[in-house]
Amino acid sequence: MEKVTDVVMVRGEAELFERTAHLFEAATEISCAARDLHTWSVAHPSAPEREHSVRGMTVRKVYQPGVLIDPALAEHLRMMAASGARIRITEREINETIILDRRIAIVAGDHVAGVRGYTVISSPALVQGIESLFEAAWHGATDLESYQARFTELGAREILEQLGSGCKDETAARALGVSLRTYRRRVAELMELLGASSRFQAGARAREAGLL
Repeated sequence: MEKVTDVVMVRGEAELFERTAHLFEAATEISCAARDLHTWSVAHPSAPEREHSVRGMTVRKVYQPGVLIDPALAEHLRMMAASGARIRITEREINETIILDRRIAIVAGDHVAGVRGYTVISSPALVQGIESLFEAAWHGATDLESYQARFTELGAREILEQLGSGCKDETAARALGVSLRTYRRRVAELMELLGASSRFQAGARAREAGLL
């Protein structure tokens, strides 16, 4: 481990857990931003521990839509929400971060030789800046239940597959068993959901978010 003032660099989740387990155990407020459920697996308790782990705590988590593709991961999110965690979904790029009690920030880095690096930060000024980025992501995201209901209602996954195939609207509508008018309306609504101004941009954002 290399330490520079209030910034500590660690390699791999084993070292991260060793260095920060006591911080997670003592925390009463946790804010988390991640692309999926794997980045911060050290912070995700097993099912029997989950309900107890968030009791009396303030837990906020922001994920990208890709977590909704795998039914098991989607169910995991619903269970966390049922246990008291507040969960939102965003299509925007996010900085994978955990903030503990507004005092400690843990930022995920790149993989090097198959091992991911993490930065543990306790400098108040740096933590405050990272917290501001999280708050912006949080306020721009959509509540899990609302997002998932809309995602399912639109048949978003199927529409994205049709858009990705490059087929004509008439062909896509027949494949989905809906009228051409309904298909085009759902495409427009999906673009709005993704914050896209064109079908091309919708596809690009869906790929960035792990939906394609």
